[in-house]
Amino acid sequence: MKIIEDDLSSADVVELLAEHLDDMAKHSPADSIHALDLSGLRAPDVTFWVVRDNDDALLGCGALKELDKTHGELKSMRTSSAHRRKGVASAILSHLIQEAAGRSYTQLSLETGSGAAFDPAHALYERFGFRFCGPFSDYVEDPFSCFMTLKLS
Repeated sequence: MKIIEDDLSSADVVELLAEHLDDMAKHSPADSIHALDLSGLRAPDVTFWVVRDNDDALLGCGALKELDKTHGELKSMRTSSAHRRKGVASAILSHLIQEAAGRSYTQLSLETGSGAAFDPAHALYERFGFRFCGPFSDYVEDPFSCFMTLKLS
């Protein structure tokens, strides 16, 4: 696996992100979906990476949004449905945590959905040390959202 910064211009990335938004729509009401669209992921405060295999097949993606100089937010973590259970999510999450630490962030947070469909994501984040917390940044309490954070040293 290789993890590379991406400009969101390739068709396979656009397709994976559309799959991500479609999946969110199946499990959360529209006003509770906080996934960024392509324009949101191209914002200057967001850096986007893809995970590809040695044959250049897209395995997954993830982004890091700078909330302030010490606090980052994970965005658009997604593994292609054809490549689940292969360590893709762990690889991109590890990369994003290292990147956040390299930027001298002291905290890394995320918002994800609630309910059984999101249990695997919650378990992944907990394995990496994230803990459930209240809303951060501009988020508000929402029964369809879970908030998690990781303190970085």
